[in-house]
Amino acid sequence: MKRELEKLNHSLMVILMFTFSVVLSASPAGAATLRPETVKGWEAYIRLTENRITSELQSPTGFLVRDFLPEEEAGECRQAIESGGVCVLKMETLNEAGRQVTIPSGMVHHWLGSVFIPGVTLDELIEWVQTYSDHERYFEEVEDSELLSRNGDVFEILLRLKRKKIVTVHYNTEHHVVYQRPEPDRVFSHSFTTKIAQLENPGTPDEREKLEGKDSGFLWRLNSYWRYRQVKGGVIVECESVSLSRGIPIAVKWLVAGYVNSVPRESMAATLSSIREGASTKPSLASRTGN
Repeated sequence: MKRELEKLNHSLMVILMFTFSVVLSASPAGAATLRPETVKGWEAYIRLTENRITSELQSPTGFLVRDFLPEEEAGECRQAIESGGVCVLKMETLNEAGRQVTIPSGMVHHWLGSVFIPGVTLDELIEWVQTYSDHERYFEEVEDSELLSRNGDVFEILLRLKRKKIVTVHYNTEHHVVYQRPEPDRVFSHSFTTKIAQLENPGTPDEREKLEGKDSGFLWRLNSYWRYRQVKGGVIVECESVSLSRGIPIAVKWLVAGYVNSVPRESMAATLSSIREGASTKPSLASRTGN
């Protein structure tokens, strides 16, 4: 039985890889073009999402995303992080009519992640997070990191990213990050990419950046919305990540959509786990908290 299951898993992987290759070959050399109508749909989705986030941040009844979730999902997240794990939930923003936002030739990946960082204060954690030049040491997907500039609570950062799922893709990305502190025990930050350039022949003398919006289409836009809340014993961290990729042809969407969606989900889980492990083991934090 075990051998048969192994054969079945191998067969499924072969099918997925073949299907994925079909998706990539839908245009010459696997290329995809970011179209104006795709950008327009993305901007509508982000506008609606940020309207909801602004409303939550201004609410007197809560601060964390989970404060506004249905009780079942909120309880699921509380239980996961209180047991030392990571909570990851799929999110979706609907339009004013309660329907899906149309994004022609594009696909939005919207995820919420949450984790509890024990034994640190909010000030210590934010200081650690804002040390962007060290991110390559703690985050598996970050190959290189650099703080380009800082003006108060506004940061411009560079991250060289690697994402791996059947194929490995490398990017040079730049991000605009803004922090706000509405109360002493809470911090909100949001970031958006100002550059995403997929790399061709990465790590070789022939490495070069592809034209933005004319690449494999795995990552065209990336926005992140972070909430940090000081609680007894540590800090709760939430990240709401919204990214844009090329669409999937209808003929194969039923087969590969879940697999494609797993990439940003796994990225979210890995990022939050890295924050928990990195912040908890950083010497300057551990010494000050007595850990």
